[in-house]
Amino acid sequence: MFESLIGLVAIIALFVIISRQQGRIGLIERELGALRSLVLSGAVPSIVKPSELAAADGGKEDAAPVAAAAADLALAAVSEPTATPAPATEAEASSGEIMSGPWTAGEPKATEPTEPATTPKAARQSDVETALGTRWAVWVGGIALALGGLFLIRYTIEAGILGPGVRLIMAAVLGLVLVAGGEFIRRTGFKMPVQGATGAYIPAILTAAGAFILFGTVYAAHGIYGFIGPALAFTLLGAIGVATIAAALVHGQALAGIGLVGAMATPVLIASQAPNPWALFGYLAIVLAATGVIARMRDWKLLMAAAFFGTGIWTILYMTDAPGANLSAILFINAVTLAVLAFVWLGRRGDETGPARVFDWPSIVPGLFVAFSALGLSVDPVFAAAGDALPAAVLLAVMVAVALCRPLALPLLFAAGLATVLIYLGIIPPTSIAFDFSGGALGVDGLPLATSNALTWRIGIALGLVFIGAGLWAAREFAASSWPRSACWAAWAVIVPLVILLALWFTFGNLDRDFVYAVIAALLVVIFAAGGEWIARAEAPPLKGGMAVSFALGGAAIAGLLMLHMAFGSGWTTILLGAAAIIPALATRWRPYPALGWISVGAVIAVLGRVAFDPTIVGAEFLSTTPVFNWLLPGYGIPALAFGFAAWQLARTTDGRPRLAMEAAAALFALLTVAMLVRHAMHGGVIDTGAMTLAEQAIYTLIAIGAGAILVAIDMRSPSSVLRYGSMAVGVVSVAFIVVRHFVVLNPLLTDESTGGIPVFNLLFLAYLLPAVAAGGLALYARDKRPKWYAQMLALVAALLAFAYATLSVRRLFKGEFIGLWSGLGQLETYTYSALWLVIGVALLTAGVWLKSQVLRIASAGLIAVAVLKVFLFDMSELEGVLRALSFIGLGAVLIGIGLFYQRLLTRAAKEGSVAS
Repeated sequence: MFESLIGLVAIIALFVIISRQQGRIGLIERELGALRSLVLSGAVPSIVKPSELAAADGGKEDAAPVAAAAADLALAAVSEPTATPAPATEAEASSGEIMSGPWTAGEPKATEPTEPATTPKAARQSDVETALGTRWAVWVGGIALALGGLFLIRYTIEAGILGPGVRLIMAAVLGLVLVAGGEFIRRTGFKMPVQGATGAYIPAILTAAGAFILFGTVYAAHGIYGFIGPALAFTLLGAIGVATIAAALVHGQALAGIGLVGAMATPVLIASQAPNPWALFGYLAIVLAATGVIARMRDWKLLMAAAFFGTGIWTILYMTDAPGANLSAILFINAVTLAVLAFVWLGRRGDETGPARVFDWPSIVPGLFVAFSALGLSVDPVFAAAGDALPAAVLLAVMVAVALCRPLALPLLFAAGLATVLIYLGIIPPTSIAFDFSGGALGVDGLPLATSNALTWRIGIALGLVFIGAGLWAAREFAASSWPRSACWAAWAVIVPLVILLALWFTFGNLDRDFVYAVIAALLVVIFAAGGEWIARAEAPPLKGGMAVSFALGGAAIAGLLMLHMAFGSGWTTILLGAAAIIPALATRWRPYPALGWISVGAVIAVLGRVAFDPTIVGAEFLSTTPVFNWLLPGYGIPALAFGFAAWQLARTTDGRPRLAMEAAAALFALLTVAMLVRHAMHGGVIDTGAMTLAEQAIYTLIAIGAGAILVAIDMRSPSSVLRYGSMAVGVVSVAFIVVRHFVVLNPLLTDESTGGIPVFNLLFLAYLLPAVAAGGLALYARDKRPKWYAQMLALVAALLAFAYATLSVRRLFKGEFIGLWSGLGQLETYTYSALWLVIGVALLTAGVWLKSQVLRIASAGLIAVAVLKVFLFDMSELEGVLRALSFIGLGAVLIGIGLFYQRLLTRAAKEGSVAS
């Protein structure tokens, strides 16, 4: 059925091709006749417009063919290349035909002249015709030939016509004939005159079909009939694959891909009772080397990557049989892979260090598989127990060496660095990732990933030195020519040693205090800082402080953090870390590196992380109960001073965003210092337990308002956007706390909290009057220094606090120490509120006129309106006798007085306006 379908399709395609070709032959004959007449008459210009030819021809039927032929001739003359691979014959030059193949560069496309409206349709018909007559027909024919060879073998088997040996010989002869036919056509001057038909290069397709049949023949001779043994079959299949790859030099990359697939599939097709890893990897080494040579000659990146991928897959598959794996064979194939990459594929272009090409993408594949092999040798329980971690380390070092010698092999550096990091992160107990090659599993098993012994320690130190030496040297070499390469080398020179140091410290060191590892960390600080300076001197321009220098200095900062944590306790680490922010800020006096300011910001982040983890600085059990003079004062105060000094220094050198961040950090830690000391004192030395009281909240509010005033004052002397917006943010937060906590959550009217036994200096004085004075003073001070809405907000809050203090003080006068709302209201107390609110309203009106504050005048109007509503809605029903009368009399007197006051103000304003005019 399938054979009949293929035959039917072939017949239909052949009929269409023949019919269309007859039409094309007739068109070409007419065009050649027109061109001949024009040439004989000598009337062909250098470039003739088709429209002119059509007009000159008088609209005859042959006008369009003549115009098209003339345009083609002119365009061929214009677009003719100045240099050709080989001299063409006279006939070839006249017809415009060129020798073509799969590697031939495409011809430059000339600008097509404007055609009539029917041209696109004709072009589309020509494209379909070209595709059907060249590419489709050739590809279908090649597939049909390959399938035909297999079907012939199948038919002879089913019919029993010939014996197995004869059938195999016939198939082999057919394959060889196809290969020879492709070579014959190529050598006899195969030409491709049709543009776009190079994808159907007939010699390559015939060769591919022949190779396909030969592969099938050898496999059948071994796997089906057993005529040849595994060794001979293996050799023949490998030879066919390598030969096919070699034939790709003249037939194109597609044929090389077919040969490579066949070569890589050969070990699967040939089964052996006693597999020999050296035979497997020796064979793969030959295939890889041959493919590398051919890919390098033609610059076929995809072919090279595919060869590396196939070799890597075979290596990993072999390593899955860990108990019987041969370490020498594994190391051999990985060494061959790196050698082919370094000396074959990148052999003549490894010195390309320009910025246009940072790395060679096919290098990613061998880097991935070789690093994975090294990772397996280090972490798999079977390999680790056999002591294969040392060969794995050597393999990683060789990868770094190849990346160092061949700049385009930069992916090997990333692969080696990542594998080293994973290995040493895995030795940290108690949880680690385990790759079990023998079981094919990946998971977390709570056991060390690699063997934690003296060998692991020594290998870690050696690998760290390898990455430091190679990384800093390469970063300096590429600092002026290619900053991405320089940055990559500097980054891995820092990352790998720091991870190894951290892993070894967690595994072998004392986590509380370990001076040995602290000394190692101090050495890393010196090495990284000196390395950054060494790299900076090689930059162009020198001492620019680029990305590579930033990585080196950042590594020095992280190593310094580890050193402090290893050598000192929790409290001293926080203090010294905060003080260390001064060092990079001071360094900007000599070197304007951008990274220095951000290192100071990194110190801020580290200190914030520590105080967030342990707000007591030294632990709750070690924190003294002595007010003020305890670990909280230096733990928060010294970083605040250090951050302020760093901001001051950065403002005079590099400036920029790091300076703003340091200013914000200084202000934040100053507030935290006071707040933590207050909480410590209010709770008897305990800062992490106990509910907040109104007195404590009042102190925080006063601190925040005072901090806002300080920030405004500093901003006036040294303008800064951080100080400007920070002061307003502190003010807004203060107002929010006042509204939520002072008026609602912690209000003694709602909580019935004790207000104290002292008549004046009590809780109400601390929580309402002092904040009212502070907010009012800040509003007055910030009137001309901050936006209008900010000062108005503070003034309104100050008025509300003053109102709350007066009202609650009256309540306390009548109720005593506890003023809970549920204790009821008396008539005299009710009347007193009305009188008090009217007095406060008048006072606010007076202050608003004196200070020219519209907010205070509006607040007085609102308070008086509340008093009026109270008198008419509440006092009228609740008060009796003289108190009711006095309430209305007082209200009337106040309102009339306010009216007279405003009339006087308006009269005075009118007189001043008339005098001025």
